[in-house]
Amino acid sequence: MKRIVLLVVIVATMFGISMVFAQKDLRLSIATGGTGGVYYPLGGGMANILSKYIPYAEATAEVTAASVDNCLLVDANKADMALIMADVGWDAFKGKGKFKQPLPIRTLAVLYSNNMHVVTLDGKGIEKVPDLKGKRVSTGAPGSGTEVKALRVLEAFGLDPNKDMTQDRLGASESAGALKDGKIDAYFWDGGLPTASVTDLGATPGIKLKLISHGDAIPNMREKYGPLYVKGVIPPKTYPGQDKPIEIALVWNLLICNESMKDNVAYDIVKTLFEHKPELIAVHKMAQQLDTAPQVDGSPIPLHPGAIRYYKEKGVPLK
Repeated sequence: MKRIVLLVVIVATMFGISMVFAQKDLRLSIATGGTGGVYYPLGGGMANILSKYIPYAEATAEVTAASVDNCLLVDANKADMALIMADVGWDAFKGKGKFKQPLPIRTLAVLYSNNMHVVTLDGKGIEKVPDLKGKRVSTGAPGSGTEVKALRVLEAFGLDPNKDMTQDRLGASESAGALKDGKIDAYFWDGGLPTASVTDLGATPGIKLKLISHGDAIPNMREKYGPLYVKGVIPPKTYPGQDKPIEIALVWNLLICNESMKDNVAYDIVKTLFEHKPELIAVHKMAQQLDTAPQVDGSPIPLHPGAIRYYKEKGVPLK
């Protein structure tokens, strides 16, 4: 009798273990960005939520160079999802700019607004974007959305990074460190509010952070690249020592996937993120902007059919 009971226990245990592993038969990777920005922690939060609440999936977040590379990773099926900027995504979808051919990407969700920072320090003699002429400036990591947008901001002011300044190409954390160490005079960073590396720079003893307004670049940017960019504001006190609002160029961030993602998987991803939004906000407050309203026209890239199914269930008036 004891042997029978023991056998039942063993079989039940093995069955239970096999069921656990069977439930996690789908591995999902999320391409994010550098560790100093918002993409990486937000993507990590998404991965944890998806792993926790989708019974058959295990998700992980990967450090990348951000938007441009992320589109290529999704196209090559080396990442299942990615966080990107809408302007870069539009180029990828159309096969323009840094993309040689149209990529089969689709939007899962419009996430939050991406805010261009032009960061410098008091004493550098930089009060406006044209003052970057003759300076050493980081325009963002190669393959990043920051780099794409930074070059468009400079272009809007008639500046050529190859001729009018010494150009470095560093990520968020590296740029902040280089500015603090006096290796560069200013840098561009496009991300959420607040970005940890900018906050840390502003909190450094003996340093006076300065952000440069550039909202007047938007008309020229929209004329050349379309209505992707809108005027935004970095509110006062967002960063240490920032006493006034800063007008900026703003674009939406997206969560994308390959068009080949199964409809039920896309549906479960979107549904899970929206239903557990408070947990995502606990990771980073930019997740507060995750809402159904921006899904109507916040992305120039078509929505995935699985995402459409969820939004229609929620009564979103999709066009």
